[in-house]
Amino acid sequence: METYAEQKELVGNPLYQDQRQKSLADLNNDMIDAPIVDLINNFNRLPHCFTLQSCYGHFVYNGQSDHHNLDPLPITDTISRVEYRIAYICFCIENSSAGRGFLKILNGITDIDPKNIQLCCAEWFWKKQVNSYSLQVEPDRFKRQDTAELDYKEALRIEKIRNEFYIKLRDIF
Repeated sequence: METYAEQKELVGNPLYQDQRQKSLADLNNDMIDAPIVDLINNFNRLPHCFTLQSCYGHFVYNGQSDHHNLDPLPITDTISRVEYRIAYICFCIENSSAGRGFLKILNGITDIDPKNIQLCCAEWFWKKQVNSYSLQVEPDRFKRQDTAELDYKEALRIEKIRNEFYIKLRDIF
């Protein structure tokens, strides 16, 4: 699935409040990866945004086949390849002063590592929900995919970036 498209400008959306209410009414904590439940709930308390989808970012490798694995990568010399399932949060942002300020803050998160963190749009998502943006941790060469095959050392680096990504997002609050 293609997850990346260049950022679009915020547009007017008179249905924003209704869409926000419906989206939040349909969301429950069981739908969210446990390590980021608090973060997602905090974002959803902000009136100028709401989350649409998220994924903590999972690492699957020989001997660990759970596609929703939340464990850190082990320190070992027996793993050569790792399937990385992208870490991201997809937001709908209100076209307001607060929403534009929030979008600017999200753009700043990419400064952690611009080669591995992108703020983007997904065309298929925008068609369903205007003003939707995805903040994702993915090596730039794979930014258009939702999974990537990485060598073990790069996977360790991406895991470190992913962890810092979530720390910086928590700092917003």
